[in-house]
Amino acid sequence: MSRINPGLVGLDHPVLAGMLLFLPLAFTLNALEAHPLLTFFLSGLALVPLAAMLAHATENLARVVGSSLGGLLNATFGNATEMVVSIVALQQGLVEVVKASISGAILANLLLALGAGMTLGGLKYPIQEFQPQAARINASSLILALVVLLTPASIHYTSEGIDPATLIRFSLVASGLLLTYYLLSLFFSMKTHRHLYEMEDGDDETAAHPPPPVAFNAGLLLGTSTVLVFVSEILVGSLEKAIHTLGLSPLFTGVILIPLFGGTVEYITVIRFARKNKMDLAVSVAMGSSLQIALLVAPVLVFAGYWLGQPMSLEFSPFELMAMAVAVVVTHVISTDGNSNWLEGVLMLVAYSVLATAFYFHP
Repeated sequence: MSRINPGLVGLDHPVLAGMLLFLPLAFTLNALEAHPLLTFFLSGLALVPLAAMLAHATENLARVVGSSLGGLLNATFGNATEMVVSIVALQQGLVEVVKASISGAILANLLLALGAGMTLGGLKYPIQEFQPQAARINASSLILALVVLLTPASIHYTSEGIDPATLIRFSLVASGLLLTYYLLSLFFSMKTHRHLYEMEDGDDETAAHPPPPVAFNAGLLLGTSTVLVFVSEILVGSLEKAIHTLGLSPLFTGVILIPLFGGTVEYITVIRFARKNKMDLAVSVAMGSSLQIALLVAPVLVFAGYWLGQPMSLEFSPFELMAMAVAVVVTHVISTDGNSNWLEGVLMLVAYSVLATAFYFHP
């Protein structure tokens, strides 16, 4: 019987292939209700080969359908995990935790994932290029999302005795507008202005090494993402249990820890693309994932909370809004010229570290 080549699914390194053993271990420990810290550690390791497979499938699809659609597919399947986990948390009434994880995911994707990609990619390639027009449009869309997220808090702090139901109604209307803009942005990037999101590939990689059939990569993407949903639920569930023994605040847990480990797929994917000098895909995944969270995931959760009887508004705390504003502004400034280097990546990592430290000490 012939064996499947691990490289065909992105596990070309023996260590990556061996790490697949952590998958059954994570499920076993979860079923046995083992110590949450051990379960958390092993489920986190199990995410690494899955992320490599997801990045491999996305890369092969991007070589056929283009970097724009490839990045969109990766961001969509990566954020599916956060969507499922957040809806489960909403059903349990953990509204504030869900909102904190939304702001934390935006911070981590923009500053941590993109910063790590630019740093590690920049150490290998002095200057890495990507489409500046697409990056500016994505950054402008993030500014729009930030304006919408700032509005409920502004209404609250400039009005005395406002009924919380008013903010819920505003959030429902704003969520509908954000979803509409998101759909229009997809039409813009996939149809009318697709040329702005594609970059010429001068290494003739597709001709020299034709990717596997589209159906194979699509199946790999779907299957890997399905397993990721279950592993991520184990990861986040064990983390929430372990937090009580570590003495961390709910704010730090929601904004930093849950998105930090729940978004492992995006981080590994961005670094993988950057190290292969495919910054178009790296930037598309990092910024596209943040856009999906702000323009798609958050509005869907607002509607889901309303239908589940756990209403959630788009009002975030002033400290969370400040952090998201920093992330959006830094990303916008760095992405305007269409190229990056390792120092810009370090800048983003330092900004994230400062914000994470601030959330740790925030009472």
